[in-house]
This record gives sequence, structure tokens and C-alpha cells, in this order.
Amino acid sequence: MIRKIAHYTGEVKGEINISGSKSESNRLLILQSNFPNLRLKNLSNSDDTKYLGKALDGKKNLVDISHAGTAMRFLTAHFASHEGYDLELTGSERMQNRPIRILVDALRSMGAEISYAKKEGYPPLKIKGKNLEVKKVSIQGNVSSQYISALLLMAPGLKNGLEIELQGKVTSVPYIKMTLALLEEIGVEFSWDDNLIRIKPKKAIEDKEITVESDWSSASYFFSLVALSDKGKVKLTSYKEDSLQGDSSLVEIYKHFGVSAHFENDRLILQKETKEIGPLVLDLSDSPDLAQTIAVTCFGEGIACDLTGLHTLKIKETDRLVALEQELTKLGAEIEVTDKSLHLKPRKKLNKDVLIETYDDHRMAMAFAPLALLVPIRINDADVVTKSYTDFWSDFDKVLGN
Repeated sequence: MIRKIAHYTGEVKGEINISGSKSESNRLLILQSNFPNLRLKNLSNSDDTKYLGKALDGKKNLVDISHAGTAMRFLTAHFASHEGYDLELTGSERMQNRPIRILVDALRSMGAEISYAKKEGYPPLKIKGKNLEVKKVSIQGNVSSQYISALLLMAPGLKNGLEIELQGKVTSVPYIKMTLALLEEIGVEFSWDDNLIRIKPKKAIEDKEITVESDWSSASYFFSLVALSDKGKVKLTSYKEDSLQGDSSLVEIYKHFGVSAHFENDRLILQKETKEIGPLVLDLSDSPDLAQTIAVTCFGEGIACDLTGLHTLKIKETDRLVALEQELTKLGAEIEVTDKSLHLKPRKKLNKDVLIETYDDHRMAMAFAPLALLVPIRINDADVVTKSYTDFWSDFDKVLGN
């Protein structure tokens, strides 16, 4: 479906409720599968979370998680470490071209029984669950934090717990800290010293209810809308000032664009302030999912930016760096990308009514939508947003007064 968005010149305003964090929800669903007396509220209504929940609901011979990359990583470790599973774990065509060898090798070193159904190093995977008793594993820390989180979520259910040795510089540290914080919240003991994380085994937990905080990655598109507006005020619920989510760095990052953000109880209030805006230089190693939103905001504002720490974007739903380069160029940008950075020159022109390709990537659709404050724009395959944010288009229309 192509969504045509007319050039909007009015005030950006409204109050919306964004569903629970996809990152927190997916971690908590794995933990709930291990500890059934864990109750969860405000779960994400994203496709990714629905696929993960469905995969955990009963034992099947074939589990298809479509585009859900987090589900692929977390379920690989979960199924491999639970006796009784004997299945094939697969996904979309793109998922079958997203590498998973690093995680599989780590699990195999612990005795897991995993084989590749098609291409070596990539899904689909054939997994036969076992009780894993090896208590130490090494894994690269500079590729995807989801590999590490998959092992962390698996660890409390192992007879001997787990020691994870992280090799090299660790990527997306806030996501690892999020996983550890959720483990701590249900009573799992751990330590993290230098490059070694130790998780103690946990047979059972006390009855526990956790309310999932709303998703900060989803909030990023409204930060961008307010930034690109002449006058904007948007209220978002439900958010925490002491968030576990690394993407809460949005509050500091978007000060650069003249967006003030403050809390009133669980509401996050975004407001546009007049400000002179200069070039942006930013290392996004800890929050790479914000790269598309920030790059488009910079282009819309007409400023140069140099974004680094983006090496994980090569293995997402699409190669996000190449996708950004192609679509921003169509709009008139002068841009250069490497395998781990993006460099945008100040905008000289902005082409209107451009058709933005989304490459099966939800964040491409949502990141480019705010440009409607400057020119009419069209988004191809606009329904791809349901992967992480089912209500995006209705919430987008609401703050634009549609």
C-alpha cells in the first residue's frame, strides 16, 4: 500500500498512548515462559512481539517468526536450552539472509544441538532442545547485543547458571543493561566485571507483576515531528524518567533540534523551542535504532550530520545505511555512507512527492513520514509499520490534526 501524505502546515499537537516497549516485552515473554507466575501488563502490540508470543505458545514442528529479528535470536537460545523441543525455526526471505552463526557457535560450544536447514550461518535452523550443563561461554560483543541478551535470558534456567565472556568492544550496552535489569527485577542474581557476566541459576521466582514501559524507539518519530514543526507540542504516555531503554537518550539528543522534553507523572511532554541549529556529530553505538530518525531530521532541518557507531545497521531488516543513502538521495540529499557511519551535507534542495521505498523495514516508513511538514511525500508498503508500531499511522494523523 502506498500512503500519500499531503504537505501539512498546521500545528503539531495531541496526546497519544504508545504501547509497551518491544524490547522489554520480548525479553519479558521469554522470562515468563521460564517462570509462568510472572504477569505482564502493557505488552507491545507489535508484530514482532505477537510472533514471539505465538512461538512460545505450545510446541510446534515449524516456527515461522517472519521479519522478527529479536524473536529469531531469543528463540534460538530458548529452544536450544529446553529439553523437549524438536523443531525448525525460520522466517522471511530477509530473515534467512541475516547472520546468526555467532550465536549458534556459542550455543554449540555449550552442547546445543543446532543445524542449518539451508545456508550455513543463516536461518532456518533445526533445533533439538537439551538440558545444557556447560557453565561458561565466549561470544563476540561487537556484532549484536541481541546475541548476548539471548544467552542472558536463557542463563537462569540452566542447572549451573552461566558465565559469559564478552570478546572485543561491546555494542549497544544499554540493551544488555536492560536485560540484566529485568533479570534483577524478578530476583535473578548476577555480576558484571570487565568482560565477564555471571548469571546464577534460578529454579523459581515469587509471584510478580511487571508493567512494560512504552516504547522509546516509537517516540522518536514524534520527537522528529516536533523538531521539524514551526510550532509543536505532543504528549506521550506512559514513560519513565529512569527508563531501562537506551533510546531514552532521545531527550538529550533532540535538545540539539530545539525540542524540550519534560515529565508530568508518566507523561512525556515534547515542545518546540526556537533555537539556532548547527551541524550534528553523534556516536550512536548505544542506540543505533535511532539513526534513521535522526538522519531524516537533520536532512529536514537542512543541517550537516556525521553519525558513527552504525555497524549493526548492516544486518537489520535491510541494510539501513544503504537504504538511507538511496532514499535521501532521491529527496535531494548529498550523502555518503560507509559500513559503519553516515555523513550528510547541508541540504540545498528538497524534492517533493518522492516515493520512499521501505525495504520491508518499519523504521524506514516511520522515519521519513515527518518530512510531510516540509513537502508532500509518499511511502511505499506503509503497512510495514506494524512490525513495531501497529497504531503509527492513526497516531501520526492525530497529531497532524487529520
